[in-house]
Formats: sequence, C-alpha cells, structure tokens
Amino acid sequence: MSDLNLLNYLETYLTENRKERFNKVLAKRTKHFTVATEDVYQLHNTSAVMRSCDVFGIQELSIVEEVNSKRIDGEIAMGAQKWVDLNRYHTTKDCIKDLKAHGYQIVATTPHGNDCDLIDFDITKKSCFFFGRETEGLSKQIIDEADCFLKIPMVGFTESLNISVSAAIILQHVTAKLRKSSIKWGLSEDELIEKRFDWVKKTIRNYDAIVAHYKLNS
Repeated sequence: MSDLNLLNYLETYLTENRKERFNKVLAKRTKHFTVATEDVYQLHNTSAVMRSCDVFGIQELSIVEEVNSKRIDGEIAMGAQKWVDLNRYHTTKDCIKDLKAHGYQIVATTPHGNDCDLIDFDITKKSCFFFGRETEGLSKQIIDEADCFLKIPMVGFTESLNISVSAAIILQHVTAKLRKSSIKWGLSEDELIEKRFDWVKKTIRNYDAIVAHYKLNS
C-alpha cells in the first residue's frame, strides 16, 4: 500500500491530461503478443518496429544483437523508446530460451512448408513474432525452433516486404482481433502499477528529489 500511496503522490505532479493519457494507453497495452528482431542491420528498421509496437499496444520488444548492435533512432521511433520495454540479447539462443520461459510460442514470420496465412493465425496463444535480417531473413536456429510459421499473402511481383512494414501489418491484424476476443490480454494489476511508476519517472523532473522528500515526510 505504501508504494501505491507514493505512486498516487507522484501522479499529482502530472497534469490531468497526462495522467488520463497514461491510463488510457495502459488500458490498451498487452504482453499477450510480443515482437523480436534478429540482427537487423538497418537502424531505422528496428526503430520503426518499436514505433509500431507502441502504436498497436505491444509493451515489449526483444532485440537480438549477436552480430549487429546499434542504438534506437529517436527520430524514427518518435519517442516510442520511452514507452515500450526493450529487452536486449547477445544470442538468439538466449532470446528464445527467455521467451519460452515466459510462455511464448515462437512465430517465424517467413514462408514455409507448414506456414499459416495471417488471416488464419490463432490469436489464443501467447506469441512472439520473430523478424530477421533485411537480406538473409531469419536464422536457421529460429527456423528450427519455431513453433509455427506465418506469412502475409502477396499477389504482386514483389515477393517480400520491408520488415518494419511486415511488423506493422501483422501487429495491426492480430491486435485488432485480440481486442474483439474474450481473451484476457491486458496487463496485470502489478504490471500496470509498475508501468505507471516507470512512466511517471520518465516524465517528472527531479524525480529522485521528490521521492526522497516524500519518504522523509511520510
């Protein structure tokens, strides 16, 4: 209860519009679906994927940096890096292990002999959508360990889409279906409180001093 009291106190430093905005966005956030990128080379692609995660309510993004390691481009992410949780991994193996430990099935976004069209994808399972490098695509390790394969049907001469475009199309489709379903897809009460603290900390100036003052006078 003391933590919640502190949170309520800290939120008095927010404008009513900002506090209302936080609550409205958090009500649409989910960890039922998540996204992972594997050694994406072009910085703007990872940044754009993060932006799509924020837009469609995906709270977490995992990035494998086994070969390529770069910072998020703030201009392209448009501030999404403040609101989307970023998990970084040095190896694909560690990323897959962690995701499976959290109950996610691994969805390889690539055409395959046993692939599934986007429109037919089963949204009931917790899923992580993996996107690979711009030229090589997903690694053999992802292909070997994937629980299912997902493709976006295409009818033109072009046989592939930019990964950030693919991510946006997939996330828009699956999250729209998810919110119309009876699945309990929202953040838990503890997760909501955690994110409220996180977002307040990223918003209030002199956060540490304000917290110290509160504890001194409590």
